[in-house]
Amino acid sequence: MSPHLRLGLIAATAVLILDQASKLWLLFVFEIGRRGALAVAPFFDLVLTLNTGISYGWFADQGPTGQAIMLAVKAVAVVALAIWMARSHTRTATVGLGLIIGGAIGNAIDRLAYGAVVDFALFHLQIGGKTFNWYVFNLADVAIVVGVAALLYDSFVGYPAAKAP
Repeated sequence: MSPHLRLGLIAATAVLILDQASKLWLLFVFEIGRRGALAVAPFFDLVLTLNTGISYGWFADQGPTGQAIMLAVKAVAVVALAIWMARSHTRTATVGLGLIIGGAIGNAIDRLAYGAVVDFALFHLQIGGKTFNWYVFNLADVAIVVGVAALLYDSFVGYPAAKAP
């Protein structure tokens, strides 16, 4: 196993463990569902949102068949990303792919366990008496975004492409 692949697997495993541990703690130790929203800072709250859709709640009303199709698509995507990660030539891309894989698996576990993704982090800003909310997210979502950013960064400064003749 290459050192890059090892780093990618470590990233995926770390994200998966941290994501699931945070959700389990919030649900069953902190009991966020019973407590309701908790203001942590003037700009950040812990809230419980069960997202049956995908990003931004899109496709939320699909029912069991839609959920099964989403899980199947996610499984195919994780396999494709794992193949890409195994063939990756740069540390940045490999770790980025590991972050995406760990986040995707973490959210898939939620869908299997709860029928929805457990989201809990809410950033907001109040300007002139109006409150502007970012969408509610979790650690898996953060890992996916950071992983995509790493892939974009790597595409600009990473492994040099072969030159055309």
